[in-house]
Amino acid sequence: MTAPFFVEEIDSRGVARITLTRAEAHNVFNDVLISELTTALTGLEEDERVRLVVLAAQGRSFSAGADLNWMKAMAGYSEAENREDALRLAKLMQTLNGLSKPTLALVQGPAYGGGVGLVACCDIVVAAEAATFCLSEVKLGLIPAVISPYVIAAIGEAAARRYFLTAEVFSAWEAQRLGLVHEVVEAGALDQMGRQLAAKLLDGGPLAQAAAKDLIFAVTEASDDRLIEDTAERIATVRASEEGREGVAAFLEKRKPHWRRD
Repeated sequence: MTAPFFVEEIDSRGVARITLTRAEAHNVFNDVLISELTTALTGLEEDERVRLVVLAAQGRSFSAGADLNWMKAMAGYSEAENREDALRLAKLMQTLNGLSKPTLALVQGPAYGGGVGLVACCDIVVAAEAATFCLSEVKLGLIPAVISPYVIAAIGEAAARRYFLTAEVFSAWEAQRLGLVHEVVEAGALDQMGRQLAAKLLDGGPLAQAAAKDLIFAVTEASDDRLIEDTAERIATVRASEEGREGVAAFLEKRKPHWRRD
């Protein structure tokens, strides 16, 4: 069985790379991935050799978000169980966002739902021209709750009002215009741009970079613990609702949910 992700050797410069490897499943995440990825990021945070963390993915998609079969199973759990599960995903996003070391995302393909959250939690994002983005939750009767602090910080309230509600797919160029993506390149130039940015990041003092990130968090308060708990509570409630269960079931059964009239 293919591991849900792997951490490459930390190179001599202190660059660590996490690559999502569930290409055949569009790099969706479930409870196992969430737990192990959170542990991996915590380990990299504590490893004094690490100067920079690169997040990448194999296959056609960067990440299609949550595994819907896992989500369907969770919808049958109690609200308290759903809340605990949502808090684990919230902890992953908080850990990635709050890493004191610079983070660089290389997005080679579509990022949907929670995949957009992973992107928004990284300091610098490079996307291939073919990459697309979608906050697809409302089509499933759900909401992008635990990723919302980071996505809204990246794209702003006005864009969130549109894309949270319409679940439209938008391009890498639109993502760049909104502030979610910093650089858009041809597919063959993704790693090259990543290496260039890594070199620039490695020129900075690591303690100063950690202090600079802490300064940003102090100003924006995007990782406030009360906000994290509130977003987890919101998705737990929606996921266990009749509409949430219907939306996920309709997607898995390849039919229209009951609210679709067309």
